[in-house]
Amino acid sequence: MKKISVLLADDHTVVREGFRALLELETDLEIVGEASNGRQAVELTMSLRPDVVVMDIAMPGLNGLEAAKRISSAAPGTKVIILSMHSDDAYIEYIITLGLAGYLLKQTSSLILCRAIREVAKGNQFYSPAIARRVQQLSEYTGEKKSAFPELSPREMEILQLIAEGRANKQIATDLKISIKTVEKHRQNLMNKLDTHDTARLTRYAISAGIIVTNERITLPYKDQ
Repeated sequence: MKKISVLLADDHTVVREGFRALLELETDLEIVGEASNGRQAVELTMSLRPDVVVMDIAMPGLNGLEAAKRISSAAPGTKVIILSMHSDDAYIEYIITLGLAGYLLKQTSSLILCRAIREVAKGNQFYSPAIARRVQQLSEYTGEKKSAFPELSPREMEILQLIAEGRANKQIATDLKISIKTVEKHRQNLMNKLDTHDTARLTRYAISAGIIVTNERITLPYKDQ
């Protein structure tokens, strides 16, 4: 029997080791790689093509939701399960728009995680019970509200997160392998789209929107004020 290949993505080594130890007890699951940030998760998915990615929602540089969005676009055969502490409606609305295969709360048992991996590998969706109820309640509403989100490009989302993490233009340019002028242009585009007219306010806006990784709050698309 072919095993289900799994990629683990979490910026905490001890968490990845714990997941690996648990999942390796299952005879039908195989851990094929580990990623410590969102960007690495995307890169490893492209090279390893796992059946399932188990992704922490809050990681530095590129958060789990943005990484999941890129994976879903570039490798639709790979299913992503997001792990989070949060069941906020804003997060649930966003996973509906992304069409993610799974979303589990971190207090979920290992038994449920293994079940989720097997289900999404079959092409099904799987959510923690509390999430599933809210998904059902919000699906129709979210479908009507998609146009309320302003258009932030994947690169703008990435740079917004890096700004909120305190990176200077030069650091961002180095991390993303782009020019400082390009970073400055993206900053200006963000200010225009978010109606925020200086870098300090842009940073505060991103933080208030939930980009601080230590609190596991990440940037979501912004509704019009």
